[in-house]
Amino acid sequence: MSSFATLTFGSHGKPGSRQEVVESLRAAIARIMARGTPARPAPADPTQGELPFATVETDRGPLYVRHLPFEPHHRVGRFPIGAARRADARMLSLLALDPALAALAPENALYLDTETTGLSGGTGTLPFLIGLGSFDSSGRFLVEQLLLRRPGEEAPILDRLAARLAAASMLVTFNGKAFDLPLVRTRFIMNRLAPPDRIEHLDLLHVARRVHRARIGACSLGSVESRVLGFGRVDDIPSGDVSSRYSHFLRTGDESALIAVIDHNAWDVVAMAALVGLYGEPVEGLDAEDLAHAAETLQRARAGEQAATLAEEAVARGGGAAALRARAMIAKARGDRDRALADFEALTAELDDPIARLELAKLYEHYRKEPRAALAVVEQGVAELPAAASKRRRRLEAKVARRNANTREGQGTLPGVASTAEIRGRFPA
Repeated sequence: MSSFATLTFGSHGKPGSRQEVVESLRAAIARIMARGTPARPAPADPTQGELPFATVETDRGPLYVRHLPFEPHHRVGRFPIGAARRADARMLSLLALDPALAALAPENALYLDTETTGLSGGTGTLPFLIGLGSFDSSGRFLVEQLLLRRPGEEAPILDRLAARLAAASMLVTFNGKAFDLPLVRTRFIMNRLAPPDRIEHLDLLHVARRVHRARIGACSLGSVESRVLGFGRVDDIPSGDVSSRYSHFLRTGDESALIAVIDHNAWDVVAMAALVGLYGEPVEGLDAEDLAHAAETLQRARAGEQAATLAEEAVARGGGAAALRARAMIAKARGDRDRALADFEALTAELDDPIARLELAKLYEHYRKEPRAALAVVEQGVAELPAAASKRRRRLEAKVARRNANTREGQGTLPGVASTAEIRGRFPA
């Protein structure tokens, strides 16, 4: 018979008296209280067993630290991490669209990546593992990892992080502007500590999206690492499993649950160094199509000469339509209309590209003064709203009519005006 039944019925299955029910309840409560509260496991010691951490005693309690050195020639896929130390700060600032980075020293940058108890941020999310990376005077890249043994022991970690940030020339993250840095600042506030002073911040996710997204799609650090750097991780833990591993560690003291998380964090930090080296010298390492998008980004940053150099290199390497489009748009912005015209003609002959046709129509109409050629391009469809396209078409038709009238009066073709046969040859049906 269930406990519920024994509390409400007598020994013969009939309803018991009120006193019997009360006594039964008291007995059940006594049995439960006698069991006691299950003992929680003692906090794991990250310096013992499988976890590769050492203890540093501080005024705020023990700090659990792991140091992992990498030589400058260490590669992430095809790219040595030592290149980040001599990266061109101006190039990094142009690709990041952040002029403030141009005057900073990449060799003194601090790389930051966090592993957290959740992916949504907010005051309830804890960064339980903080990975930091920096170059020492000999050129080695040193990864320092700080582990939160259990909630409530953040103060020594935050003190250490504040000191590292204060000594750095700049901060480097991957999605840190939206996630890591706001989360870290929240933890300082929640622990009643002064947040770190503002530091210039290179967020590599923003650069990766500008340079690679057209080719590889979503730009997670893993996808950029594999499809750009050429490095495939073995036995890496999915990001979605990180939080549950830490929860298991807190609940059971099972150190093995964190081994993969610790390795994952270290790989993230080292991968960022390889990316800084790549972006600091993009001509040396970028795929031709990616180089074309880097050229477009430099044009947005108003570095026209460098943008043109990258676009020329992208075309020379066989960057296809992306490279041709980048060179055409950059040439147009720099006033090299002959180069732009030739590239837009080549694009429209190769691709069904309404944007390229619109640019070509503008050049025919306003630069070459060939309204008939411009009208032939517009009739194939251009990247304009219908009202704007109709207005352009009517204007070109009027210009063509005036030219035809002038031609009939002069009984010949005006100099510089394409014949109908020439136009048809350029734009076959």
